Amino acid sequence: MTIFSNVDLSAANTLRLPCQAERFAAPTTLTALRQTLAQACRKGWPVTLLGGGSNVLLPEKLPGLVVRPALQQFWLSQHQGDVLAHVGAGVSWHTLVMTTAARGLWGIENLALIPGSCGAAPVQNIGAYGVELADTLQAVQVMELATGRVDWLNAQQCTFGYRDSIFKGELAGSVVITRLVLRLSRTPAPRLGYGDLAARLVGSLTPLAVAEAVCAIRREKLPDPQVLANAGSFFKNPLVTDAQAVELLHQYPAMPHFPQQGGQTKLAAGWLIDQCGLKGMRDGAFGVHQHQALVLVHFGGGDRQGLMKTASYIADQVEAHFGIRLEPEPRLVNPY
Repeated sequence: MTIFSNVDLSAANTLRLPCQAERFAAPTTLTALRQTLAQACRKGWPVTLLGGGSNVLLPEKLPGLVVRPALQQFWLSQHQGDVLAHVGAGVSWHTLVMTTAARGLWGIENLALIPGSCGAAPVQNIGAYGVELADTLQAVQVMELATGRVDWLNAQQCTFGYRDSIFKGELAGSVVITRLVLRLSRTPAPRLGYGDLAARLVGSLTPLAVAEAVCAIRREKLPDPQVLANAGSFFKNPLVTDAQAVELLHQYPAMPHFPQQGGQTKLAAGWLIDQCGLKGMRDGAFGVHQHQALVLVHFGGGDRQGLMKTASYIADQVEAHFGIRLEPEPRLVNPY
């Protein structure tokens, strides 16, 4: 397994934050991954895991070894009338969605055009348009960093929550995700109740049609990271108590709100930011996208410190107006 030295990761994260990795490896098999981790253990190198770089905030320097799993295996199998998709951690998530949708399989079509790799998807429990990864995920294969031992976790063991999982908590920094198993179906099960998705669909309703409609909406609202650096939705949609939501709705009757289980209501972070007059603002190298207030963009020449300064200003403004503190969605990667 080749380990490269002094690798520039500026192009390996969609915010294009400057970052230099002391060492870097992209193993393509479980054996190569195990050998790479064993070498890091012998040498005493701290290990940082990196997926597609679409949901991370990288520091300027990362000592030790950065590992980007590049396992590309993909196959389908039948199970109790449904179809199981087995997919390696290095496969592009969007490629997986479009491939399965084109084969007439329902389940993840609403998650089209979400950037990043499949291995990173469970960490955040990615979601969009009323669907989360947890809705279809059956199992996750992981490898322990310290021992190289491979194990499986079912969906319940992953303790999924809103943009949360065991991989951000108890197992953070101790395992690397190597494969996913998703349960998909040939039985039509469209979920079109979010936003204007239903209005975009005419004629024959297929998973591919839904995926393409989602792509069209996302391209209209979200900037292409290849053109304008960004990490998609920068802030989580906040959860408040139902009582808080009722109080806010008295003041702002047009406020988007989505009732949840457990006496909570989800609010739209983008709407809150927009109401503060921040859409399109620029703060040096960073700013709020002119068409989608939930997206922070990097115009070039900035670093993570500058980004977090801009993000803190936005969160301060929202808290001052609404009494709600927004939390960043991307994962903060810190050097050891």
